[in-house]
Amino acid sequence: MNKVNIQYYKSPVGEILLGSYDNKLCLADWKYRRMRTSIDNRIQKGLKAEYVEQSSAVIEETIKEMKEYFAGERKDFDIPLLMVGTDFQKSVWEGLMGIPYGTTMSYLDLAKSIGNEKAVRAVASANGANAISILIPCHRIIGSNGDLVGYAGGLPAKKKLLELENNLFR
Repeated sequence: MNKVNIQYYKSPVGEILLGSYDNKLCLADWKYRRMRTSIDNRIQKGLKAEYVEQSSAVIEETIKEMKEYFAGERKDFDIPLLMVGTDFQKSVWEGLMGIPYGTTMSYLDLAKSIGNEKAVRAVASANGANAISILIPCHRIIGSNGDLVGYAGGLPAKKKLLELENNLFR
């Protein structure tokens, strides 16, 4: 059986479960989210691996870069990512990574950016299935009316992340 190394990181906006596999980050997700079990099942099945609580170089580097991000010293992450999901989900997550720091976009804008304007609901669903929070910035998606909409880490965390990104580097 393959192993996904996991560790918990207490970020300023909530506890994050970090996981690495094959020298890549495959998990940076909210410990207490509603979809915790289904996300964990998808990753473990997709990688034919089980979780083992131990650190790794990738996890240590992720914690270092997250601390810099929360301190306002980092806008982009240099961590190699391993996305576990369908091709469609991966295309949505790639699209999310194209949203610049300090900006937001709606689900419709995201659907258009990946050339799939008709798939707004599927895009929203893939966005919610993102297992690499913050590094794949699903917090930058807002409702078309400008409202903060659902977020796995909770709306207070989303609000803090957007405030962090909008108040710095200006």
